[in-house]
Amino acid sequence: MMSVMPHLVRPEIADLEAYTPIVPLEVLAARLGLPVEQIVKLDANENPYGPAPAALAALQMTTTYHIYPDPEQTALRTALAAYTGRSPDEIICGAGADELIDLVLRLIINPGDAIIDCPPTFGMYRFDAGICGGRVISVPRRADFSLDLPAIVQAAAQGAKAIFLTSPNNPTGNPLPRDELLQILALPLLVVVDEAYIEFAEPDRAPVGASDLLDRYPNLAILRTFSKWAGLAGLRVGYGLFPRWLSEQLWKIKQPYNVSVAAQAAAVASLAVADELRQRVRAIVAERERLFARLQTFSCLTPFPSLANFILCRVEGRDARQLKLALERRGVLVRHYQTPLLNGYIRISVGTPDQTDTLLTTLAEVIQ
Repeated sequence: MMSVMPHLVRPEIADLEAYTPIVPLEVLAARLGLPVEQIVKLDANENPYGPAPAALAALQMTTTYHIYPDPEQTALRTALAAYTGRSPDEIICGAGADELIDLVLRLIINPGDAIIDCPPTFGMYRFDAGICGGRVISVPRRADFSLDLPAIVQAAAQGAKAIFLTSPNNPTGNPLPRDELLQILALPLLVVVDEAYIEFAEPDRAPVGASDLLDRYPNLAILRTFSKWAGLAGLRVGYGLFPRWLSEQLWKIKQPYNVSVAAQAAAVASLAVADELRQRVRAIVAERERLFARLQTFSCLTPFPSLANFILCRVEGRDARQLKLALERRGVLVRHYQTPLLNGYIRISVGTPDQTDTLLTTLAEVIQ
């Protein structure tokens, strides 16, 4: 009996480096020998306040879990149209914004086609391009994590089909300046702006981000998620605002039942209490500013200003990974990346005030 048949695997997949996700909380707690409730989880940019009570109530009241979900997410797209001011025809929902990244790339990338990636940034753009057999033209950010616009223009001239830009950028927290976005939109490629953290940059209103440019630029697409601001990371629900020429094609390849009954119910309920959720966002923003100020008091840390719900810190005079592991052994989880551009950095998600206090106390113990 044949046990290995590697010739069946596409070569670009066989050569692909697997994506490294965060270790599940229960698994890590067992590994550390600590109760889950003692873990301070600041490594994945989750909302420490969880879903709105209305979303939890909607999950309890829903009675159709035995029936396939609405394949067109009609109620959710209608609610999103009111929230964003865009037509439902321009909105496509996904199992998190991650699914929409995958859909866009599967739609436009043939093997050998290229996208532009601007590291350090979210790793799924490069990962999904590789799954499609695409090439990645890497245009690293400058030392202050701003975009290298001349290099992006040169990369676009090499025939790249798309560029992905996160605003605020993950993991650096800096925004995408409007004038730079306009220059990039003038290039002959699809510009996908990932606004997963936009609510933390615009905490006092339903976010605008780049959405006011959609009518002027048919090469602009915007991705958003309920994972961060609405506390629904575990339910996996996101959405995209797309020009109609693009949404018409994406509908053809979207899995029909991609957003679960639970995710749709919780997301619709969350939008109905958006003002309440914005209060939580403002609390996280206030805690972000307190955390930033306190991190500056540690001589070995240089925090970078952030408009998201996390802060990137350069670690100086000690090994960043070892610092991450020392915190982990004490039950405080932060993110460290095994990449050359971020090897000397840690990223800290913004938690509750109590979680911040525990982090700061533990940092002081570890660093002394």
